[in-house]
Amino acid sequence: MRMSKSRLEWKVGLFVFICLAVLAGLLLMFDKGITLFSPTMNIYLRSANVSGLKARADVLMAGVRVGAVSALNLDPDGRSVTIVLRIYNQYQIHSDARFILEQSGFLGDEYVAILPTKNQGRLLRNGDVANAEVPFNMLEAARSANGFIQRITQTASNLNDAIDEVRRDVLNENTLTNLHEAVLNFRVMSETGRATLTNLASLVQTNKPVLSESLSNLLVISEKLGLSADKLHQLLATNGNQITDVVSNVDASALELKALLADVQAGKGPVGTLLKNEQMAGDLAGITSNLSVTTSNLNRLGLWGILWQHKPPKTKEPVTALATPKGSD
Repeated sequence: MRMSKSRLEWKVGLFVFICLAVLAGLLLMFDKGITLFSPTMNIYLRSANVSGLKARADVLMAGVRVGAVSALNLDPDGRSVTIVLRIYNQYQIHSDARFILEQSGFLGDEYVAILPTKNQGRLLRNGDVANAEVPFNMLEAARSANGFIQRITQTASNLNDAIDEVRRDVLNENTLTNLHEAVLNFRVMSETGRATLTNLASLVQTNKPVLSESLSNLLVISEKLGLSADKLHQLLATNGNQITDVVSNVDASALELKALLADVQAGKGPVGTLLKNEQMAGDLAGITSNLSVTTSNLNRLGLWGILWQHKPPKTKEPVTALATPKGSD
């Protein structure tokens, strides 16, 4: 009797436990809005990171819950995650919609947001695959900001070092003194230039009549040059044939002279023979030498000195001793 009673209590306890478990499951399903009798379809999202997204998270479109996350599966390569969405069939989602992993508030739960765009794509059906945009990661942003801050710190340090070098090498006392002197020299130069311009203006003002007359003369000269050019043009136009003949004659003379020089070079003609014949060239050299001597004598002795032969100069006779007369002893 006791055995049957204890067995009955055990069966009753097991039944109550099963009922409580089923009740808890039904409560969770009704809390998420998904029931066993609601028709749904599965959509698979691919994402590089799911951040803090968990199973049974909400799927919202325009703030309305249209489904839930049923599973999160890590791909075999370990580089991406497949998110299984269970969407109610009553909601239509186009293929050009955006799937974004967002967060409720600053520290709220993660959920999947569906953002319709132009609704020009086809309607998603059970088993379709879409891509999810990677959520904003605060830790990654903090790490990036930390690296950025470090780069800014390094840049500021380099800039500070550069400023110190400029202050030490450029903005020293010697450089500033030279710069001050350069500014003073520039000021003196500008004042000198200003005085020069003033003197130039005064000179121009003083000699204005002379400059006006000079400009008038230049104008007259330019007009005369224009008239002369016109006359020269008319002269060329009138005597074009004569000028052409003269140029032709000059060309012909040049050709004849070229031919004559060629004959002389070849030893033709008297001049060519004279230049090419060595004996005649020697005779001509002797004649030239004699002519030079004759010219020199003509300059020294005159014409009569050349025509009349000079007597040879008298030679002095030797002095002889006087003979002594006989009988002087």
